[in-house]
Amino acid sequence: MLPSVTIVIPTYNRGHSIGQAVEAALAQSHPAVRVLVIDDASTDDTPRVLARYADHPKFTSVRLGRNVGTARAKNVGIALSRSDAVTFHDSDDLPHRDKVARQARVIGNENVGAHPCLNWRLAGREPESTIQIGAALCHHELILPDGGRVEIRRTLSLVDDFFPNLQMAAGVPGDWTHVNSGLFHRSVFDRLGGFSDCVEEDREFRNRLIMAGEVIWVIPEILLTKIETPDSLTQTSATDYDSPRRAADRLRVWRSVERWFATREVEPVPIDLADIRVVACSNPAAVDLTLLRGAVEVAV
Repeated sequence: MLPSVTIVIPTYNRGHSIGQAVEAALAQSHPAVRVLVIDDASTDDTPRVLARYADHPKFTSVRLGRNVGTARAKNVGIALSRSDAVTFHDSDDLPHRDKVARQARVIGNENVGAHPCLNWRLAGREPESTIQIGAALCHHELILPDGGRVEIRRTLSLVDDFFPNLQMAAGVPGDWTHVNSGLFHRSVFDRLGGFSDCVEEDREFRNRLIMAGEVIWVIPEILLTKIETPDSLTQTSATDYDSPRRAADRLRVWRSVERWFATREVEPVPIDLADIRVVACSNPAAVDLTLLRGAVEVAV
């Protein structure tokens, strides 16, 4: 079975790049795909750019009443999606045409078995049982602000917060497997909740997947081009890899890993919509607004 997919694109003041991100998402070869842009209260021309796609049958844009940050904007996308699986693209990501289709085929494969040569009981599964793939990741290429191009193929980085001793001679430290381009089975969010409200939200979510024993499949091909600009979160001084804010969030993530090693317990992160207000929705019939009603004010 080929699962339906929602591509969630959180964006804030990216009017110069959001159009090409939407075009690339709508051009995906997967037949059952929807594109859901969460405009995190942009103050530039982002709403005007998104208005171009308002009549597209596979497109929905949701505008938030105030800026809540990338992690919470993603959570709004999870809550509104009606699809079997969800993926997250940044507003400067260009997915290759077959990216989502390739990932959906992995997620939809119902004949994957737990090979007995691996210690599946450590992940809460029995050898030779049928397993559900929780996440399908892929390699990607990174276009740097200076025009340089880097191919990111470091699958080992999935466990860098667990086993830093395995990362030597890797060239660059950190999580270079692009977790936020992964496709996630809907049941993963039912079990683990959404994204933690921090700038290291992808790293924290990746760790929770691993600690909870979710099955992660990495497609060993470059299926995404990510374009970094001087105003990208990883480039600006307030949120780059060396910023105090990111360092503090990274420490929180590491402490959660330390607690897991001590207790083997994984705490879900509830999706909190209590103070979220949707002030505009281009296609309300295409999304699930029921989780928002009663908890927040919704104007569509």
